[in-house]
Amino acid sequence: MEAENGQKKAIYLRTNHPETPRSGSASWTRKNGQGSVSGAGDFRANLLSLAERVRGHEHQPSQKTKNSGKGKHQTKDARSRAFLGQCDPQGGALKKVISPARRRQAVEQVQQELGVSERRACRVIGQPRSTQRYNKRSVDDEEFLIKRIIELASEYGRYGYRRVTALLRNEGWLVNHKRVERLWRREGLKVPKKQPKRGRLWLNDGSIMRLKPEFAKHVWSYDFMHDRTHNGVPFRILNVIDEYTRECLAVRVARRLTHKEVIDVLYELFCERGVPVHIRSDNGSEFTAQRVRTWLSKLSVKPLFIEPGSPWENGYIESFNGKMRDELLAGEIFYTLKEAQVLIEIWRRHYNTIRPHSSLNYKPPAPAAMLALASQKQPVSLS
Repeated sequence: MEAENGQKKAIYLRTNHPETPRSGSASWTRKNGQGSVSGAGDFRANLLSLAERVRGHEHQPSQKTKNSGKGKHQTKDARSRAFLGQCDPQGGALKKVISPARRRQAVEQVQQELGVSERRACRVIGQPRSTQRYNKRSVDDEEFLIKRIIELASEYGRYGYRRVTALLRNEGWLVNHKRVERLWRREGLKVPKKQPKRGRLWLNDGSIMRLKPEFAKHVWSYDFMHDRTHNGVPFRILNVIDEYTRECLAVRVARRLTHKEVIDVLYELFCERGVPVHIRSDNGSEFTAQRVRTWLSKLSVKPLFIEPGSPWENGYIESFNGKMRDELLAGEIFYTLKEAQVLIEIWRRHYNTIRPHSSLNYKPPAPAAMLALASQKQPVSLS
């Protein structure tokens, strides 16, 4: 009977492990509860060796099966039987050994339980010995890097890990976005959720009428924003940007802004930066005033007015307004108008020179704007 059981066990091992060469043999021997591996069979296994021992024992015919003679099994025996897709006789499944760390633990467990060499255990489990003996190197600057990431996340609450990575690189850190993302998630940092996304509104023919900027000073955009000081008195903000360079050219903050202040802001910009080809705006009375349109026509500046009630057609300035609202206005309390003017101007300079812009490969817009303006100078005539 023992010889018959040994022959069945050898057949089972060859059947379940096709990698085992026919010339070799593999068997499990037990002495005082200790197991050992013998034979030249070279097979790969993703299961732990302890489960293999139990599986080999479980596939021997039970006493009830022999006595019945009808091939019927009780429910308990069927549940306790181990199949190829199971890791233990109860039918439970262990985690698949995939990662090097888990394979390293499996190799150590096989060495402790079976007393085999590291070479043999690595061969069975499929773990390269170089990976098994690899010692993880501790990075000396990780503690300081985490501290700096938390400082930047606290200072710029609306920045994600990609913008933080760009800021770290500007400071001289040799890091990539994957490492920053790993530390970002490990520390539990996250950007608060914004408003839900809204579907884009299209015209009847499925298009959006918009002149795309092709070079610096090709298309400028300007628009108004509104906010209040701590005492509830409102004030207005006039923003002017270059759609090509993404630079914020000017910000004017005052209690009251009319078409006269619009002309004053444009006059200063034209003297400093030159005259653009087009300037885009909505249909506000400050932009459609006859005096503004006449003055622009004398300078050969072509105004571009979007369709009424269609702010998505002026997407560049609307995006800028949203960033200012999200990163500055929504988190600051302005006690006086002067404080609002100073803080908004500081943020404008930060936006132009420091803040990484996603559409510019996470670089600030001001250096690109300076380079483009240096190669495109034109005479200014304000008569």
